[in-house]
Amino acid sequence: MSSPGEDTFANEDEEIEDMDADGSDEDEMQDEEKDGNEETKVYVPGIEPLQPGEELQMDRSAYRMYHECQTGSPCLSFDVLKDGVGEGREHFPLSMLLCAGTQADAALSNRLLVMRMHNLHGTEKEKEGDESSDGESDDDDEEDEDKKPQMELAMMPHYGGINRVRVTKRGDQSLAAVWSEKGQVEIFDLRLQMEAVHSSAAMTAFIKQQKEATPLFSFSGHMTEGFALDWSSKVPGRLVTGDCKKNIHVWEPREGGTSWQIDQRPFSSHSKSVEDLQWSPTEATVFASCSVDQSIRIWDIRAPPNSMLSANEAHSSDVNVISWNRSEPFLLSGGDDGLLKVWDLRQFQSGSPVANFKQHSAPITSVEWNPVDSSVFASSGADDVVSQWDLSVESCDVGARAEGMKDLPPQLLFLHQGQSEVKEIHWHPQIPGVMISTALSGFNVFRTISV
Repeated sequence: MSSPGEDTFANEDEEIEDMDADGSDEDEMQDEEKDGNEETKVYVPGIEPLQPGEELQMDRSAYRMYHECQTGSPCLSFDVLKDGVGEGREHFPLSMLLCAGTQADAALSNRLLVMRMHNLHGTEKEKEGDESSDGESDDDDEEDEDKKPQMELAMMPHYGGINRVRVTKRGDQSLAAVWSEKGQVEIFDLRLQMEAVHSSAAMTAFIKQQKEATPLFSFSGHMTEGFALDWSSKVPGRLVTGDCKKNIHVWEPREGGTSWQIDQRPFSSHSKSVEDLQWSPTEATVFASCSVDQSIRIWDIRAPPNSMLSANEAHSSDVNVISWNRSEPFLLSGGDDGLLKVWDLRQFQSGSPVANFKQHSAPITSVEWNPVDSSVFASSGADDVVSQWDLSVESCDVGARAEGMKDLPPQLLFLHQGQSEVKEIHWHPQIPGVMISTALSGFNVFRTISV
């Protein structure tokens, strides 16, 4: 149940029609193909610019699933809420829960959102032949209607643009930690929103009571805004936050689930803005950070206020994002230099990454290891590209390649395009291979044939 006039999935058929309508005349294209003057070719961003008159066409056969949606104001950040539907699910239709925060033009217009997307079907091969009887056409229309994706959206007003959102489960609570432009980190209980997206009666009651979001807890000790925050997967409720003035604070949950103890003495080895934070998935007291000062640091909360290990010139410019592999001692980083680097934490002090990739032509905006396959990761950049990689692929594993792709690294699996200003990506932890990306132009939910 979407709010009237609000936030709905784009109709995939309409999208295809729009793409066709914007392109060259179909008859002309057929004539050109007959003449042999033009042929369909693979476009690789960053290698060869589009020529005048050329347009990109989406190859739907490269996707097992593809959907788009919009939420009014764009969302700079989101996170996936784990649900009770089960792990490792691959059968269509799929469903998922997301929590996101908007970046609206006016501070009063922002919202903290919980979205339930469901009835998500896979992409279908186009039917052969255009001719069909009226009866078949009616059946197809009914089938298409049954397969339309659905979305419920529960929105809480939030004063100030939301820089980053991260969610966790603590007992029965679903909690969202929110960094906002007003310089506070706030914790919200998402219970009412979660109920609303699962029940029309609860949604009606939620909309009637709607008022500005009231946090369970908030912290103003950073004294400035920030972006970096991460929940611990080892200690429920433990949080780490970092700000634009280089300071990092660790939050320890108190009993009762509604308050936190925060050490006023910050972790402070960085000399510039802290851009991202990641808890170790195996050691409860260890976390990593990256900064505008070009360094990546490893910390132990038992030994404040300085870091244990550091790579001081990890990138040649700002280090924007990091991701800690769940099962291997690898850290992934992305910087303003457009580079993706893989660090072996057993050799971290050497200051040299074990892998280095330059495919993006603009700053990296998000990176994340696949939660199921430890050799696979994804990244997004300010070049409007989402890339998927597999470190287990060697040069000898790659067969013959099409012209124009011979120089691509063999580990590169897929390049996804079509969004404007991609800000953040996440794999769905319960649906193998499914990715969600948010951008100025809205959300994409997809699974490629490569992962």
